[in-house]
Amino acid sequence: MAASESPSPEPLTAAGAHAAAAAWVEEVARRQPGFRGAYLAGSLASAPSPAPGERDAPWPPYSDVDIMVASEGAGETTRGKFRYRGALLEASRIPTQRLAQAESVLADYHLAHGLWEGSILSDPDGLLTPLQEAVRARFCEARWVRRRAEQALQKADRGLAGVNAEASLAQGVLAWAFSAGVSAHVLLASALRNPTVRRRYAAARQVLADYGHAALYPGLLAGLGCEGIAPAQASGHLAALARAFDEAAAAARTPLPYSSDVTPLARPVAIEGSAAMIAAGDHREATFWILVTSARCQQILALDGTPAARAAHTPAFRALLTDLGIRSPEDLPRRAAQVRRWLPRLWAVAEEVLRANPHVQHGLAEG
Repeated sequence: MAASESPSPEPLTAAGAHAAAAAWVEEVARRQPGFRGAYLAGSLASAPSPAPGERDAPWPPYSDVDIMVASEGAGETTRGKFRYRGALLEASRIPTQRLAQAESVLADYHLAHGLWEGSILSDPDGLLTPLQEAVRARFCEARWVRRRAEQALQKADRGLAGVNAEASLAQGVLAWAFSAGVSAHVLLASALRNPTVRRRYAAARQVLADYGHAALYPGLLAGLGCEGIAPAQASGHLAALARAFDEAAAAARTPLPYSSDVTPLARPVAIEGSAAMIAAGDHREATFWILVTSARCQQILALDGTPAARAAHTPAFRALLTDLGIRSPEDLPRRAAQVRRWLPRLWAVAEEVLRANPHVQHGLAEG
């Protein structure tokens, strides 16, 4: 959505990342046809503000900054990573039709959380401010919390039901992994937590620990097959991914929905971000993003890579899948069915989290 700029030589802070997002909206996004407003979402919106007298926290180079752009006639939401004033930004266009009713936003776990916790960067026509006020007033009502958690549950179930062995291996892996990963969002929605993408398993683990349900966590990991992954295994798969990533990023020509996630600019998110998780002891949790990024690289190499590149990187991809218990395409629908059978147990725990959450407002009319 904008030309890249050279990274800033100064270490980026959370405040600096916020300022870069606001500057891009003011200087670039507002000039685009159909612009109606923008707000900050994602991990930066969830980051705590420094206490009085404390220095602002550094913003990790492997964390991008999510900006939601409301636009008339935007059609499908499009995403893209780019650098602006030293920050790695990711802008998502949202058709204003999706923002027309507070109730439809309240029922959407991604949109609702972004407006509840995020900050408005621009609202020239007064579209976003009253919507945010309405969402914040009702976000914690039990009926809406349950609706959002149910939305995530249904999304996981539908996605898993569609996994089959007929698609290409990489496509099947993406369908299975992302659908299984939405199960973490069921818990995050119930706990009023940010539905993070790359760190979803670590965030869900924290929810389960906070609410006394740590025993469920191995089952969550089992959906991905990473419950037995050791740190050395994760590091080895990450090293293989780094090599495939660089070759795929150099070869990529065909536009894909995730094209901006496999570029030299996005490398810190996929590689350094995963390495930081492994170093912190989150090697099993890092496997999710290693897996989906590996599958994306396989798709790019299949479309735009040379036969030599495909031959060089396919064995490592298959070795990763073998470590996750996927030895053939036929294993994908079997694993998806396993996760679907486990979803009722997940939902029972999610409802317990919802009932125990002190911030959820119970006893209000369902209406």
